Amino acid sequence: MRMRTRLSILPALGLLFILALTNAASARELVRVPPGNRNSVQPPIPNTSVLRAKAFNTTYDEKYQKIVGVLRDDKDLMASIRKAGQAYQIDPIHIVGALVGEHTYNITIVNRVKSYYVKALAYSQSDFKFAYKDVTVQTFLKKPEFARCDALTGSAELWECRDETWDKSFRGKVIDGVAYENMTFQRAFFQPFFAGQTFGLGQISPLTALEVTDLVHATSGLPKLSVDDPQAIYRDIMDPDRSVIYIAAIAKDAIDAYRAEGFDITDNPGLTATLYNVGQPRRRAAALRQAADAAGGKKLPEENYYGWLVNDKLPELRGLLGSDNSQ
Repeated sequence: MRMRTRLSILPALGLLFILALTNAASARELVRVPPGNRNSVQPPIPNTSVLRAKAFNTTYDEKYQKIVGVLRDDKDLMASIRKAGQAYQIDPIHIVGALVGEHTYNITIVNRVKSYYVKALAYSQSDFKFAYKDVTVQTFLKKPEFARCDALTGSAELWECRDETWDKSFRGKVIDGVAYENMTFQRAFFQPFFAGQTFGLGQISPLTALEVTDLVHATSGLPKLSVDDPQAIYRDIMDPDRSVIYIAAIAKDAIDAYRAEGFDITDNPGLTATLYNVGQPRRRAAALRQAADAAGGKKLPEENYYGWLVNDKLPELRGLLGSDNSQ
C-alpha cells in the first residue's frame, strides 16, 4: 500500500518539476537590445557584394544615395511602408532599413518602382518549378529526414525546420549515391532561373516568402503560398505593393523569434536588417540564447555589415518617414 502511494506521488512530482521549469522560462528577463551598433567599425563586406559593385561601375555610396532618393521621392511607396508597419505593428523604419541594405549592397534600385510590376507579370506567366537535380522539392521533402518537420503547423517553423534539415542531413554529403552540393536549401531548390537571383523591390527569396505566408495571410489576407504554385510566389515577391507587405512580415517574424528567446530587438533596425539579409531567425535566436546562458554572462546580438549601415545612417533614414515615424 505504501509502495502504491509512493508511485502515485511520482507523476505529481514530475508535473511540479515541469511547471517549475515553465515558470522559470516565463520569468526569464526579457533583454532589451539597445539601439545602435555593437561594433565601432563596419564588419567586413562579402566579396560577392564588392564584385557586384565593381561589375556595374558604381560605389556603395552611390547605391545608397540612389535608394534613399527613390524613397524620398516616391510618396506612394512611403505610404505603403507606413501602412505595412501599422498592419504588422512594427516601426516602419525596419522596412526602410531592409530596403536600404538590399539596394546598397546587393542590387541597385531602378529609377521607377512601377517597372517592377512589368517584371512581376512576366514571371507570373512563366513555366517553371522548384527542383534540384531534376527532383522537385515536393518529392524531396517526402524523404524520412524531413518527417520531424511535418508535425509543425506554422509556415515559419515548418520551412525553417526543412532548411535546417537540409543543412544537417544533405548539404555537402553523399547520400544513397547522390552527391549534394555544399549550398543552401534556398540555392538548391528555389532558384529556378540562375544562382544568386532574388527578386523585386525587396529582393525576397521564394523560401523566405513561404516562411512568412501564414503571417501574411492572417494579417493582410493574401492567399497562402505553396510550392505547387511557384508563379504565385513570384507574383507576390515581384509586385511592389505586396513586396512591402512581405518585408514587414519578415521583420515582424524576426522580432517575434528573438522575443521568444528572451531578446527584444524592436529598438534596433540594424538587427532586423541583418536578419533580413541572413535569414534563419529562429536558429540564430536559439544559438544566441544558448550563448547567453553559458558561462560569461549575457550576450547581445550583433549587426553585420548590412545592418551596421542602417544603424549608422539611422537619423537620415528616419527623416524619410517624417515626424510620424514610429508605432
